[in-house]
Amino acid sequence: MSESSSTSSSVSPSRASISLSSLPSPEIQTLSLGDVTDEDRAQAIKIKKEANQAFASHNFVEAVRLYTQAIELNPLDATYWCNRAAARTKLEEYGFALSDASKAIEVDPKYAKAFYRRATCYLQIAKPQLAVADFKKVVALEPRNTVVQSQLTATQKLVRRIEFEKAIEVEGEKNPVERCHEIIAEGGCEVEKAYAGPQLSTGDDGKYVMTEEFIKGMIQWFKAGKNLPRRYAWEIILGACSHFVEEESLVNLDLQEGVTCDVIGDVHGQFYDLLNLYSLTGIPSENHCLLMNGDLVDRGSWSIEVILTAFAFKWLYPTRMFINRGNHEAKDMNRTYGFEGEAKHKHGEQTYKLFAHVFTTLPLATLVSATKAPTKTSTTTILSPEGLKRYFVVHGGLFSKDGVTLDDVRKIPRIGRQPGQDGLMSDLLWTDPQTLPGRGPSKRGVGIAFGPDVTKRWCTLNGVTSIIRSHEVRQDGYAVEHDGLCTTVFSAPNYVDQVGNKGAFIRIDAEGDQKYFQFEATPHPPMKPMAYAQGGLASLMM
Repeated sequence: MSESSSTSSSVSPSRASISLSSLPSPEIQTLSLGDVTDEDRAQAIKIKKEANQAFASHNFVEAVRLYTQAIELNPLDATYWCNRAAARTKLEEYGFALSDASKAIEVDPKYAKAFYRRATCYLQIAKPQLAVADFKKVVALEPRNTVVQSQLTATQKLVRRIEFEKAIEVEGEKNPVERCHEIIAEGGCEVEKAYAGPQLSTGDDGKYVMTEEFIKGMIQWFKAGKNLPRRYAWEIILGACSHFVEEESLVNLDLQEGVTCDVIGDVHGQFYDLLNLYSLTGIPSENHCLLMNGDLVDRGSWSIEVILTAFAFKWLYPTRMFINRGNHEAKDMNRTYGFEGEAKHKHGEQTYKLFAHVFTTLPLATLVSATKAPTKTSTTTILSPEGLKRYFVVHGGLFSKDGVTLDDVRKIPRIGRQPGQDGLMSDLLWTDPQTLPGRGPSKRGVGIAFGPDVTKRWCTLNGVTSIIRSHEVRQDGYAVEHDGLCTTVFSAPNYVDQVGNKGAFIRIDAEGDQKYFQFEATPHPPMKPMAYAQGGLASLMM
């Protein structure tokens, strides 16, 4: 990550950045493949060089804009389509990138790089079976490309493993929480005698209990590059789970007078940035809540440290630490983006199975409600039936249909279930805002995009002042969109060591007023993102 200072600043919503999306809405322009003049070709080459420079500088939005100009001048050059696909991949716009790579293949059916781009896009959206066919095409076109051959082999192994795991799944099999309790009771998971790190305390009943002192010691232990005993990891996961299962799919958080709540966006395994963030927010306390809005794991290579720290706070402060599920708290994402490999490497396969189940117990959204009448409103402010401000905090966004109520969200059956690619749970974890009205296809290739009119109708129907969501990088760490009804907050600065964005969090008080805080990335030990990724993505940074 960057060596920039880690200071926090409170800023006005008027300074919020624009979306870090390459297009204002997910409409993919259809271009004519007509004749191209020599002058157009020459100008397109010049613009491509500028786009390449923007890409090398990690200014991916600008790179997409310039590649688009080159395409408009010369749509017959497959490299422009392919390069734009690469830039869109960096922006996690995998749906757009797939379309661009396919267009490049249409223009030049023997363009190996275009097949490679499309294969990596399929991997990013957890469709390795489709990636295999494109990797095979690259190998056929470039038989001596040993790098792609190794990626093909790794992806084929991943597909076989997925198929094997599906084949051996037994309906009614004991869930991992029960199995871990059983192993502990049998004495099969004791703390190693050689362990010299922080010690969990025990209560009068002999059972382990969480303390703030242990969390402080655990953080220092993690910073020293050491792992907790597997038994302690299990105790933390199980302790947090005992509280998650008591919460509904929509959690109600009422902020009494003097109480504040900090909403934290994606962290993605960036442990050292999380520690800096906690130093700015403060830890949970009687008068202060933390709400982590999903995607704590994957991509960053300290996801275990991040999730165990967050879960430890949940175990210790269950009514002051809240964690929503993100789209990366899911098996297919963990398999692709590194958390499965990291969990197995550090604590074994049974621990990963335990995490995978406990992720399904995480609530899907939190309704943060003021308890004091607002002093700052406008004629357009939407209030609850009681005349108070309240905020719907969810990882992704709104729904692929109108008419969904808060009660509908509250009643979603979630425990033991993966989000899939459609339905209310998938919408909550995957969708994104767009600037155009209505709904459109997702730039990600999963879910949909919703416009400002959709947001206004939903907020009005449910008496919600605005939506707070995460799920997307914002260059300034946050962005206020949809006429103030939708705010995106992202808390992983210099995302995957290359985006250069700030992180941010939002503080809400008992009147429902919001303040926005930004912070920079902090240094971390020399380990690249995706260090534990498996399959064809293992050699890729993103």
